[in-house]
Amino acid sequence: MDFWTARGEPGEVVDRLRRWLLDPPPGDASGLVVETSGSTGTPKRVLLSRAAVLASVRASAARLGASGPWVLALPPTYVAGVQVLARSLVAGHPPTLLERDGWPDGEDWFVSLVPTQLTRMLDDPVDAVALRRAHTVLLGGGPIGAGLRARAAEAGVRVVATYGSAETAGGCVYDGLPLDGVAVALGEGGRIRLAGPTLFTAYAGQPELTREVLVDGWFRTSDAGRIDDDGHLVVIGRVDDVIVTGGLNVPGPAVAERLRAHPEVSAAEVLGVPDPEWGNRVVAFVVGPPGLDDLRDWVAAAHARAWAPRQVVRLDAIPLLANGKPDRQALLRAAVEEAGR
Repeated sequence: MDFWTARGEPGEVVDRLRRWLLDPPPGDASGLVVETSGSTGTPKRVLLSRAAVLASVRASAARLGASGPWVLALPPTYVAGVQVLARSLVAGHPPTLLERDGWPDGEDWFVSLVPTQLTRMLDDPVDAVALRRAHTVLLGGGPIGAGLRARAAEAGVRVVATYGSAETAGGCVYDGLPLDGVAVALGEGGRIRLAGPTLFTAYAGQPELTREVLVDGWFRTSDAGRIDDDGHLVVIGRVDDVIVTGGLNVPGPAVAERLRAHPEVSAAEVLGVPDPEWGNRVVAFVVGPPGLDDLRDWVAAAHARAWAPRQVVRLDAIPLLANGKPDRQALLRAAVEEAGR
């Protein structure tokens, strides 16, 4: 299969995506390659068929109950940005490029954001007013705390949390429920498995990895989850976000969520860092003044004390990748540097 890569300036990606989706040559079976963020290592090149992209676009519109113009506020080279463009183009609207065009004047448009973006936009009066006019803000790409959703609701912004990846042509689970045609199952250790028409074809140039994660029509994700009493998928975090420290399993995302609830912490991430004594030590990366003892007590007030961080790295801001996700490699380097001082 021939394929092209989502790469270049937004306008260039829009033009190429329009031709590929809406005006392909007869019999064309080309695919689209979208790179992953590489937050945990080398980016993977994910091959998506036209059918998978269109299946995602149509299922999203059906779930949201409307289709319309979309605002691009994410890089167009990652799957979330590609899907913003594709949804707008299939609905018959030229996408609005936020950096170039600003917010639309009207109402009932759509935008996709990551949690960091929404947090900052709710702090900006102009952005907050604009988002109130949106039909829906799709929010994905990272943990979404209850506090952020409450802030958005208080500001009159309709948020729908999405879960998915490049391998599923973007978000395929909305507010815990799979889109039409998508199936969700849990494997060993709660590993999330996904199936349906939005799945990717292969990793370009990596057949062994493709066979490892695409098994009998299911995509084995790197995430762990559970199904709640109402049948909604609850994403716990990456499988490797469970930090084995001193023989105990500590769920890093749960610790990070607790830290974000601290009144003096504006942002937080938690990772396991190799340690000669503990195997891995729980490291908290925080934006705010609290020290180690304060944060350990804060975590222990809600969870087992063994979950409390053993190192705190205070930052001016959480380092982010181009797609708005935390840069895990940069955080790990910061922990090692801090410990060596």
